[in-house]
Amino acid sequence: MAKFSRGKNLKNWRSQKPSAKTGKLRIVGGQFRGRQITYSGDPVTRPMKDDIREAVFNLIGGWVPGRAVFDLFSGTGAMGLEAISRGASQAFLIERHFPTIRIIRENVQSLEQDLPVNIVAEDTFFWVRHFLEATDQLPAEPWLVFCCPPYEMFLSDAGQLMDMLVSLMQSAPPNSLFVVESDERFNTELLPRSDQWFSRQYAPALISIYRESKGQNADPLATEGLLPGTPQAGL
Repeated sequence: MAKFSRGKNLKNWRSQKPSAKTGKLRIVGGQFRGRQITYSGDPVTRPMKDDIREAVFNLIGGWVPGRAVFDLFSGTGAMGLEAISRGASQAFLIERHFPTIRIIRENVQSLEQDLPVNIVAEDTFFWVRHFLEATDQLPAEPWLVFCCPPYEMFLSDAGQLMDMLVSLMQSAPPNSLFVVESDERFNTELLPRSDQWFSRQYAPALISIYRESKGQNADPLATEGLLPGTPQAGL
């Protein structure tokens, strides 16, 4: 069973950082801190709210630099671009909704022309299967995988989601990190290696975090669920 903790009630917590304008999302840390990217408002793309994204990166921020990022079901690309801002080596933004792909491209270009970002216009499940088959092309550095699909997918396609996570976890280099965003309707015991995840709720989001530690003592989480080496943010 995953370890569980309830984060601060974000209805009462307010970031010290300025809020993004309507139709915008804010990069909350790193090189592009304070820069805003576009959000279409289309319900097909449900971006993680600025304050929840800030809370997540407060938990994992120390593990971002140098990692290859996979932003599955990317939506606006906010998670992958946040990671790039914080020192990730490269990012793959996978999204099948073509109008949203255009927005992702515009968001990347608005930050910097030559960012190490690969924008993939494909179904995430299809792309992951074929990507993992090309073993000679897989990034050698530790991975940071964000899996933030529509919440309903955890009810309608939970088996396919878990199978995809299993495949990624089996292929990932040591010390890779996985972040899954669901809501409280999802049973975290369905997660592969469920006893090695830490879950924290920022209603309506339920954030689950796992650290791959092949060949090492399993230490995916430290006291209070914060990852080893990550500054404690008190969230």
